[in-house]
Amino acid sequence: MTAILLISIIFIAFISLILNSIKRIFTNHYSPSKANIILSVIVAAKNEEENIPALIDFLSNQSYSSNLFEVIIIDDNSSDGTFNKATSLTKGFDNFSVYKAIDKKFPGKKGALQFGIERAKNPSILITDADCLPEKKWIESFASKLDLGNDFAFGVATFIQNKKLVNKISCFENLRTHLLTFGSANLGLPYSATARSFGFRKDSFEKLSGYENTTETLSGDDDLLLREAVKHKMKIGIVADNDTFVYSETPKSFSDYLKQKARHTSTSIHYLFFHKLILSIWHLINLIMLFSPLLVFVNTKFLILFLVKLFGDIYLISSTKNYFNYKFNFLGIIFYQVIYEILLIVNFFNAIFRKVKWK
Repeated sequence: MTAILLISIIFIAFISLILNSIKRIFTNHYSPSKANIILSVIVAAKNEEENIPALIDFLSNQSYSSNLFEVIIIDDNSSDGTFNKATSLTKGFDNFSVYKAIDKKFPGKKGALQFGIERAKNPSILITDADCLPEKKWIESFASKLDLGNDFAFGVATFIQNKKLVNKISCFENLRTHLLTFGSANLGLPYSATARSFGFRKDSFEKLSGYENTTETLSGDDDLLLREAVKHKMKIGIVADNDTFVYSETPKSFSDYLKQKARHTSTSIHYLFFHKLILSIWHLINLIMLFSPLLVFVNTKFLILFLVKLFGDIYLISSTKNYFNYKFNFLGIIFYQVIYEILLIVNFFNAIFRKVKWK
């Protein structure tokens, strides 16, 4: 009974910390300063001919003055018409440039991003993906956050929700991930971000030797760079203002989902030890509680763990889903939470045994 009580207390305490942290982020809205810093938006694109027009449209309609930012699109050896499409669509914009990644310093996406950053004219850098749709105040809010003295900053990257099962699973997982990453960062423990909405000062990036110390895995152009920033005690900011979200589609099939998660999970293996320890304890507690009904034949009190987790998860998700523009009903929360926990195990072994590729 003591173990059951201890696990329940730890779970409830963690849930309370994260919930309160998330509420503080979204209820204490940041008042954007009248920043006028100049920025460079870097986009690495590989076989994104279909998606690049929407991104260009959204970036060309930002609230931030076009005189204060440039957009650099790097075609990373695409086999489709990405380069020609991007070049054609940006001809009328003086602040857009399109390059082909040649002689990359690093393999994969990091090499393309490094290529773009080296050509950036401005002292502050923003990064997003070619299949993303940044809201109107995305650049403006990041400019304010970097202008306040942050070395790095990251924002909300929400998936567009539809009725397909793989989409709902991806969206729920994205929500759970955001709760952990934003909640922890607001508590002073930043450990993860997403390159779909990521920014930093170029001189801070150079102090870390760029991506030089993040080559353990092909992915990690966001998480591992943030890891290096944390190691060097740099200041990390959070962007969560209205109209600053970055939206994108989820994988269209479970095969694509597994490939994507293999990339992401392979990166988490290289987090700082303390972060891995905390995350391991948290996920282990959740798995113990989820599968505790299997021990009911030993002692019926084990069912307490499952019930505490069930109601804790429902309360946490119900209280926070709207902050990230997600919709899950009561039964959906229960179903997708179980799937989410099981897939944590699947994705862990998938990341170990699957060869990771940059598209």
